[in-house]
Formats: sequence, structure tokens, C-alpha cells
Amino acid sequence: ALGAGADLPWITHEAEAMRTSGEVLGPKYAPNTLETESSRQQAVKLAAAGDYVEFTATAAANALVLRYSLPDAPAGGGTNAALELLVNGRPVRSLALTSRYAHLYGNYPFTNDPAAGKPRNFYDELRVKDLAILAGDVVRLQRPAAAGPAWVLDLADLENIAPPRAAPANAHSVRDFGARGDGRADDSAAILAAIDAARRDGRPVWVPAGDYKVTRDLVLTDGVTVQGAGMWHTTFVGDAELYGQADRRVRIKLAGKNVRVADFAILGWLNYRNDDEPNDGLVGAGCTDAEIARIWVEHTKAGAWIYNGTRLTITGCRFRNLIADGVNLCVSTNHSVVENCTARGTGDDCFAIWPVAADQGYDGHGVKPGHNVIRRCTGALTFLANGAAVYGGESNRVEDCLFTDIGTGCGVLISTTFPTADEARNIDNNFSGTTVVRDIELVRCGGWDHSWGWRGSFQLCLDRRSISGLQISNVSIRDSISTGLTVVAPGSKKGQGTLARTRLEQVVITAGGLAGQDAAGLWIREDAVGSLELVDVQIAGLKNESAHFRVLGKAE
Repeated sequence: ALGAGADLPWITHEAEAMRTSGEVLGPKYAPNTLETESSRQQAVKLAAAGDYVEFTATAAANALVLRYSLPDAPAGGGTNAALELLVNGRPVRSLALTSRYAHLYGNYPFTNDPAAGKPRNFYDELRVKDLAILAGDVVRLQRPAAAGPAWVLDLADLENIAPPRAAPANAHSVRDFGARGDGRADDSAAILAAIDAARRDGRPVWVPAGDYKVTRDLVLTDGVTVQGAGMWHTTFVGDAELYGQADRRVRIKLAGKNVRVADFAILGWLNYRNDDEPNDGLVGAGCTDAEIARIWVEHTKAGAWIYNGTRLTITGCRFRNLIADGVNLCVSTNHSVVENCTARGTGDDCFAIWPVAADQGYDGHGVKPGHNVIRRCTGALTFLANGAAVYGGESNRVEDCLFTDIGTGCGVLISTTFPTADEARNIDNNFSGTTVVRDIELVRCGGWDHSWGWRGSFQLCLDRRSISGLQISNVSIRDSISTGLTVVAPGSKKGQGTLARTRLEQVVITAGGLAGQDAAGLWIREDAVGSLELVDVQIAGLKNESAHFRVLGKAE
């Protein structure tokens, strides 16, 4: 499993490894703490005027992403600050920071009111381009001589981004339809006019570099392609003043066959969770043979919410600082692939396969969900839920993935927590066929889930239904915050909760328990029923507390 995960075109510099005049925080492993939401559970606090972190760039870069935490205002709503960026001692840029889109409180689905306690979502990110940093340059991030509360820096990513792409041949440019791309004018009508023209004549829509304000749905039907100049260069951005209205957000809806979107960013302004409102960002609405390629989605509810997608591919995307999931393949989505994508700072699963029988009025129309693949993906730093989660369906796969610093749940969760059956309509989307999890690396996962307690880095959760047909192989689990791999079965009280036909092969689990919890590598809870076969595994400690569960084979 070593070397698993997405291809990362950036180099991460951890704040705690930088030279600093500030205070290194952590490591700390506890619910509702900033440290646990930090990369490697450490960060640096800059409290005094002139406090800084600095590091030496190891490669040339022209763009930077900063992960930071500003405190909330006493009554909520966030605070603002400026941070100075210096290269080789020379001031280069003043960076505007805000916590308006961070900080949630209380119980799920959370509130923006600090009085509710139980804080989470401490961090946000800022992306900066048009820099000129050479290998060997000293990059400093410094607090100016200003009063105010302390700030925290977690990490900085340096990246050398390509110049804007050229327009495809024979494309409709949104500029020809009146789009300004200045981030101020509402370009919705112009973009929709270009999409209408593309629908009529089959030519692609070209969106050159710029910031395009969008305040209504962009619906793409059969054969429409929307091509941008690159995820750092072309941006669809919402209107912050209108973002409280669910129908005025940035939402690109793939609603036909052979729809393709590529090479742009979607930046919303969402800072609360309301599951009665539709998702913004990317929405797959019954799309077939569609493609989502190299899209950056930030500050929306879910990054890509796909219901009833067939043969969809999502490749090379970045999902950041979202209120809910990075990608959710839900309802009857089938034969679809999420590949070489990254998710960081999500408020629900980084990558989920969620074949609910019907949800929010969406109906699977008799299509059976399954045969979906999440591969070569990297997920990190959730503020709720898990890295990869599969909740049912036929013969789904999670493979060649890396999940790190999942302090709120599992690196990988296989679970029957959600309703996947509807007897009245003869629908049963529970696990069937063979569900495969292979070539996976889990590091510093297995945190505190607000409603489930401590989760294992990898968990099999038999809740509403039993599970059969799991193949788990070539998995490395290390530095677990709680236990390594757990089997729990709250459903056994309801006659469910049986695990069958499940095999662990070439699984290595080193001792965990960073949070002071039980460090067992493999823990079978007392409510579990069924069996698990071990083949060529190395597990630091096996605890079977169930009289109704058999572990077949031996752990070295």
C-alpha cells in the first residue's frame, strides 16, 4: 500500500517543521480541538506582532495554498486579519484571511452560534497565485504589528502551476455572449446563452481565465462540454450576498448524456449545513457517460453530489473546505469511477458510495447501484465523518488510496448505517457481490465521531443490515488515533449484524491508541456476529469480545 493515493503536484510544508517565533501546538488527540483537526495534530500559533513561520522552498513555485485558523467572533460570523508574505526578507503580498467560512458548533447538523459549544471546522484555506519563488528561497509568513487574537497556521502548499490553457478549436467563448469575468458583474445570463448555443450546434463552451460570478443553476444537457483555462485560472464564483438563498448559488448540473466539464474552479460562500437545501457545486442529475475533470471545488455543501449517474468519471479534482462530502455517489449511481482526486477539510466523508433506496425525492428508477470505483485518491483532515465510506451496493471497490489525519472517524468505513431498502418498491441496495478494499494506506485515522464515539481507523459497522462478501487486502494501518480495525454490530439487537464471507489478506496493523484509547490492532465488539478470515496478516493485538464471532486463521 506504500505510495498509495493521488498524484500531488504540490509540496507540503508543515508549520511545526518550520522555523518560528511562535508557539508549536500539539500533538493532541481529543474531540473538538484545533490540534486534532491539524495535519499531524500539530500547528503553530502566532500571537504577538511580528511572530512568523519561515521555511526554505525545495522547488520553484508560483502558487501557494495556506491552511490557517482565525478565531471566530464572540457571537459568530468570523473575524478578518492580514498576514504578510515575504520572500528572502522582501515583502511580496499581504494575504487577507477570514474565518467567516469556518467554525461550526453543537450537535449535527451544527450551528454557527459559539454558545452551542463543541466547536469544529477550525480551519480554512487561502489560495494565492502569480508568485515567483525559486528553490532555495526563504518564504516567511509573518503577523504584522497589529493587535488582536492569536492565529494558527497548519501548513503551506507550494505549487508550480501551468499557464492558462488555450481555447479549444471552434468553441463558443462566453466572452462573445457578454461575460465579463471580472468577479463583479453577474455573468450567469451570458454563460447560459453560450450553453444554449453549444446545445444547438454541438460546439464546446470556452471559459477563458477570469472570475465569473454565477447566481443561478447552469444545467448541462446532452453533448455539452464546458472547458476552462485551468483550475487556477478560470473560476465560477458565487455572490456572497445572495448565498443564503439556496437557488442563487453556484451549481453546475450534469443532466444528460456525454456531458463534460473540465479545468476550472467553483468557489462558493456556504458556511452552514442544512440538509433540506439542495447541494451546490457539481451535481450529477441522472447523467450518463459524463466526465468531470480537473475541477477545484471549495466552500460549497458537497463537492460533487452524484445521484443516478451511470459510467461517470471524476478525475484529477480537488475538493476543499466543504460543508459536507467531497464526492458522494448516491442513490443508483453505477459503473462510475472517482480517480486521482484529493479531498481536504470536508464536513462529511471525503469519498462516499451511498446507495440509499431513495433520498430527497431522487428515485433510482429501478437502476441497481454498484460497480463503482474510488481509486488513487487521497483524503485528509475531515471535520466530520470518514475518508472513504461505502454504505452498500453491488461489487464496489476502494483501491490504491491514502487517508491521513481523519480525526473525526475512520480512514475507511464499510457500513449499513443508512436505509438502502424499500420493500414497497421492491428495492434492496444492501451489499451484494464482492466489495473490495485493497492497496490502502491509513495514517493517523480513527478519531472521535460525535454520535458513535471512537471509531477504528478501518471499521466494519453492521447496523441496519448484515454484510457479506468483503475482500480486504494489502492494507497498512499505522499510528491509529484509537484502534486499528474494528467490527461493531449495533444491528445484532435487531437480528441483523452478521458478517459473512469476509477475508483480510496481507493486512498490517501497527499499535495505535494515540488518544490513550485501547490500542488493539483488531477489535471485535461484543455485539458482532459471524466470522472473519485472516490470511498472511500482521496485527499488533487482537481482541475478540464476542461469543458469537469467530476469527479464522492467525495474526502474526
